[in-house]
Amino acid sequence: MVNGKSIKDLQKEVDTYISQFKEGYFSPLAMVARLTEELGELAREVNHQYGEKPKKSSETEKAIEEELGDLLFVIICLANSLNIDLEEAHDYVMNKFNTRDKDRWTRKEEKDEE
Repeated sequence: MVNGKSIKDLQKEVDTYISQFKEGYFSPLAMVARLTEELGELAREVNHQYGEKPKKSSETEKAIEEELGDLLFVIICLANSLNIDLEEAHDYVMNKFNTRDKDRWTRKEEKDEE
């Protein structure tokens, strides 16, 4: 596996994969349904590991990492199908948090360097 991929690299890699199939991307509504499904699977895993609902002995072990990967794949598919640059979307959101919400949370105190 290659490390250090940019968001643009991820979007291109997913597009290259999807482009090899005649069906192409699913409709945006179908992908939102898939996101909901994948989020439910992530919630189930988090609940098993950190919540009050242990796995049944018949249930297979799935990693939270795998479920997050599934969510990321579908998010990238949705963005690609709508021609959305996720790097630009991320920059927009970070700007919003760094301006509108800059004083919303209690900041950690900076340690004085001696």
